[in-house]
Amino acid sequence: MSTSDKFVQMVIAVAIFYVVIGAILLLTQRLRSRAGERVQTAAFLGPSVLLICIGLLYPAIVTVWQSLHGASSFDPPWVGLDNYKKLFTDKQQLTVLRNTLLWVILTPIVSTGIGLVYAVLVDRIRFERIAKALMFLPIAISMVAASIIWKFVYAYRSGEADQIGLLNQILVWLHVDPYNFLLNDPWNTFFLIVILIWIQAGFAMTILSASIKAIPDDIVEAARLDGVGGWKMFRFITVPSIRPSLIVVLTTITIATLKVFDIVQTATGGNFNTSVLAYEFYRQNFIAGNQGIATAIAVVIFALVIPVVIYNIRQMRKLEAR
Repeated sequence: MSTSDKFVQMVIAVAIFYVVIGAILLLTQRLRSRAGERVQTAAFLGPSVLLICIGLLYPAIVTVWQSLHGASSFDPPWVGLDNYKKLFTDKQQLTVLRNTLLWVILTPIVSTGIGLVYAVLVDRIRFERIAKALMFLPIAISMVAASIIWKFVYAYRSGEADQIGLLNQILVWLHVDPYNFLLNDPWNTFFLIVILIWIQAGFAMTILSASIKAIPDDIVEAARLDGVGGWKMFRFITVPSIRPSLIVVLTTITIATLKVFDIVQTATGGNFNTSVLAYEFYRQNFIAGNQGIATAIAVVIFALVIPVVIYNIRQMRKLEAR
């Protein structure tokens, strides 16, 4: 299909969209009664609900159904909860769950902590913009690019060969034996987590810095008049004032961490016991051809995301009710 044909199709699709919207507006504009308002509401919400059902609800139901079947792509046998049982009993899958737990616990907490401390330290200093730009730069590049950068940082050469990895060269200068950062389990998982922390800390800093600047000056001045400063100012004024932003940052990074794939794929390919749920889903589905385990992993990831989203929504509603 040529570029011109694609352009024509795009124009036709946009025209159809405006025609449908125009027809809905024209038909519902004449309905002024309460029943007419209901028709108008249904006319606008109907397409959205339909798309959600087709693009989200139906695939979710199919995924759950497939997770109760075996590995075969054609007429897979019914296995019930065996796939879930394997996830929580098989040694390899337990390692995957352990790694995922480490990622989910450490990445949001450490990223948010670094971003918060950095935002407080550079707030209203002379070179604030430059300092924030340097911190924000990692999030502007892709995770694949970040992983390649850190692969060079962690690079290892055995024997007496000159080290090309930054960290190992530093170890050589300190007269310490080089270390294979991406080989030894479980420490290699921690070194991979550092990559995502490096990326997400800039995101946390940006959001939290904006929240810190939104703290009313009269609150800060009143606290200073009462002799509050330093650690007490941070603990009793800054953190409580930016609590909504902290919740948003933590939940956003948590959800992003549950879906981490690029770093594991690029840095280790899931080898050396570094696989996580998102990568294991890819491996089981596209490499091993085991759709039963793959869809069970997808359901587990979805189940882990739900509590985080519910907690975020509840906190936002509490803040709106104040």
